[in-house]
Amino acid sequence: MALTTTEGSSAFFNCPKGPMVLGEGPIYRASDSTLHWFDCLSTPPELYILSVNPDTGESMGPARVIALADSVTVAFFRQNHPGSYIAAYYQGVCFLDEQTGNIEVVKEIIPTSQRDELRFNDGGVDAKGRFWLAEIDKKAMAFGPNQLPPSYGRPKGRLWRYDPDGSLHLMIDGGIVCGNGLAWSPDNQTMYFNDSVAMIVYAYDFDLESGDISNKRILVDRRDSFGEPDGMVVDTEGNLWIAVFASNRVMVFDPTGSHLQDIVFPAKNMACTTWGGKGHDIIYVATGLDRSGHPAPSDEGGHMFMYKPDGARGQPKYEFAG
Repeated sequence: MALTTTEGSSAFFNCPKGPMVLGEGPIYRASDSTLHWFDCLSTPPELYILSVNPDTGESMGPARVIALADSVTVAFFRQNHPGSYIAAYYQGVCFLDEQTGNIEVVKEIIPTSQRDELRFNDGGVDAKGRFWLAEIDKKAMAFGPNQLPPSYGRPKGRLWRYDPDGSLHLMIDGGIVCGNGLAWSPDNQTMYFNDSVAMIVYAYDFDLESGDISNKRILVDRRDSFGEPDGMVVDTEGNLWIAVFASNRVMVFDPTGSHLQDIVFPAKNMACTTWGGKGHDIIYVATGLDRSGHPAPSDEGGHMFMYKPDGARGQPKYEFAG
């Protein structure tokens, strides 16, 4: 199938205090049609909550903007705990209060002494309600996309799984530069995981009952092209909708890794996607500023975008079962 390219629209929501440094972790709640996301690199970090029209996706009034005590990059709603998220903060797992922004540390994983070496980034909740969270090796990331010298050795970023019973499991012990984009196939037999700075999308066999992963393989390899695979979602047909950083694009790949479609937006740094709307047929995309020193005058990075695909739809993101 030939690659198709579609023009996305301008930002549907301009952040009230100016562009975000890096928008991350959008999630949609159908019960009140609200979109939730973070500016994880602002000072202080901020949580945004915006009411949106469930049919058109457009914003309805101003957003609530809540200052946070530490950087939060990804969050998910908790089953039977209204107003509470499970989230990855800089050093581990926390519960986050939607009204106050209060962070309750649940499990510190990265010690404070290593904050200049490691931090948490993206994550996901699987169909059994387990929370997965991935690290960044900050020193490896500083070399730039696909620029890590062999002399550095093995990157130190890891992937963890935090279960509803409070147990913590190390799922990938190192080898990750910038963990991103956790998602699962509709049949829950495959887990997808991006290393943005390595410019690779991996696939793993996934055992839903045990939560184990195996048979790592490369699904999408961007090392000889451009763009860093960042946050992603999967549609009901199993296609991956990936926000590709430093590309102006959301790219769509089928479950074999074939590149199907590009949606091109007026923002270089597309960061993270989520499905929203009454039928979960709207893609929302958080973006970041172009901090390269030479941004295009027309770049709208740091604001929120949406796109309504023709015929494609997703499903709600799973909630943490604890």
